[in-house]
Amino acid sequence: MTYSLDFRMQVLKSLDEGMTFAEAAEFYNLSPTTIQNWKRRVHSKTTRQTKPTKIPDDVLLNDVKEHPDDYQYERARRLNCSKTGIHHALKRLGISQKKDFRTSKSLSDQKSDISE
Repeated sequence: MTYSLDFRMQVLKSLDEGMTFAEAAEFYNLSPTTIQNWKRRVHSKTTRQTKPTKIPDDVLLNDVKEHPDDYQYERARRLNCSKTGIHHALKRLGISQKKDFRTSKSLSDQKSDISE
């Protein structure tokens, strides 16, 4: 949860006026660790310092073009990363994998089972 800058300043002002971390935490219904972090840095982090580098965008886009119906775990295996990493990278690129049931692996497997 992100708290407003005014609220953070109010909590820190209470500390400056003599309230302890424990008292402020109980009064404002916060964790003492949260208040200590605010004391170090009042403004919240809003952006990343570095660009994600584990999964290059061009490599992932190429993989999606070559294997449009693959599951995320299959992409992760090929690109040597985690399923969660693939999920976040696809989301970052604005790619929503919708299964086309006409070409889905599971459906084609069922068809071959039926025809046998």
